[in-house]
Amino acid sequence: MNHTRLLSAIRAQWDEDIVPQLTDYIRIPAKSPHFDPQWQSHGHIERVTALAHAWVEKQPVRGLKVEIVRLPGRTPLLYFDVPGTGDRTVLLYGHLDKQPEMTGWRQGHGPWDPLYEDGKLYGRGGADDGYAVFAALSAIGALQAQGIAHARCAGMIETCEESGSYDLPAYLEALAPRLGRVDFVVGLDSGCGDYERLWATTSLRGLVGGTLSVEVLTEGVHSGDASGIVPSSFRVARKLLDRLEDAATGKVLPPEFHAPIPAERAEQARRAAEILGEIVIGKYPFADATQPMTGDRAEALLNRTWRPALSVTGADGLPSIADAGNVLRPQTALKLSLRLPPTVDGAAAERAMQRLLEADPPHGATVRFTGESGATGWSAPPTDAWLARAIDEASSHFYGKPSAAMGEGGTIPFMAMLGKHFPDAQFLITGVLGPHSNAHGPNEFLHVPYASKLTACVAYVLAEHAANR
Repeated sequence: MNHTRLLSAIRAQWDEDIVPQLTDYIRIPAKSPHFDPQWQSHGHIERVTALAHAWVEKQPVRGLKVEIVRLPGRTPLLYFDVPGTGDRTVLLYGHLDKQPEMTGWRQGHGPWDPLYEDGKLYGRGGADDGYAVFAALSAIGALQAQGIAHARCAGMIETCEESGSYDLPAYLEALAPRLGRVDFVVGLDSGCGDYERLWATTSLRGLVGGTLSVEVLTEGVHSGDASGIVPSSFRVARKLLDRLEDAATGKVLPPEFHAPIPAERAEQARRAAEILGEIVIGKYPFADATQPMTGDRAEALLNRTWRPALSVTGADGLPSIADAGNVLRPQTALKLSLRLPPTVDGAAAERAMQRLLEADPPHGATVRFTGESGATGWSAPPTDAWLARAIDEASSHFYGKPSAAMGEGGTIPFMAMLGKHFPDAQFLITGVLGPHSNAHGPNEFLHVPYASKLTACVAYVLAEHAANR
């Protein structure tokens, strides 16, 4: 392999072709079905799927076949197939659906108004992770241009990942006969600790998401008349949250939401903390004098990857301050997001959370917890020697630095699904979501120079897979 020529060709394709495609992709508000229940009538998911399909069809990749696969009542899936050497298959994964808009975008552009500035492409979905299908085909095409062998490559690009990938199991079953023996999975929907090396994701947290509702009255009443007699629904909700979390420290209390941290993962966190230094904590936009929950960088990484944590992400029943009168409100509803260690079963945790919150409610209030998005996390199987070597060599070739690995704090349900479906496969889970890239938030950006090098790394690892399996 001529590494310089490979990277040069990939960079040129990114600059001349992929960035314009992603710019058009960002303009389409293809929100995931969870955030756009009328996705079928709105047609935005169909538009991004058609955009990607049209681009893939034009790629000069020998033997390439691509189609939009549709199962009744489900979101579409883009499937491509490229023949290769040997009898095994690499599965490349990505998605095209997006998170909702979010507020706080820089003046002059927004989630659907792309901006390319200083090598960063701003807009919703480019980094998370509309780039994936383009990077995957670019990597394969660059190998073929140099006559370098790769195994058969199949691609599954879904459109409901941001809603929990609830359609993916059906597509895995439907396409299983065509996929054949998958022994290597490349997932391009994860993060990177910095933009200076290839990062491998070794674990993902699970999640229990749902709504806690507390009702104390059938209608609101004057607070001067009722306070001191009618319990506050907010106070009841606060007491219920105390069952889950120590408000002083943020520690999640019930033992069933915890799991032992493997020694290998603790060591990876220590090494990652040494590499990243101040980025571990400093990448977050703390307000004024706000302090982190811990100043120990390795512990901070373990907190966000292997320890449970509770967030309240939304609320109903609370009027805006401008509209708030002296009324004792009848009910409070809180949207809860409990991140789980990778090895804790998401369904069991959801049941435990419901029992914990609904049991013996204070003052006999009407309390319900409705689970909405339970998911089990994922911890990578032991890495084969060939893959560990290939990842490190790829990083050294194209970034000039050895690779690194760490867990990610987010929940990507498809990983547990793929791990279950392909129990004997090796995994390279990586991505472009690095410091300040702000997936799901305002000013999400794709770091294009990093993404082009990542594409070259994927090409290198695909070549090593073919040579070593």
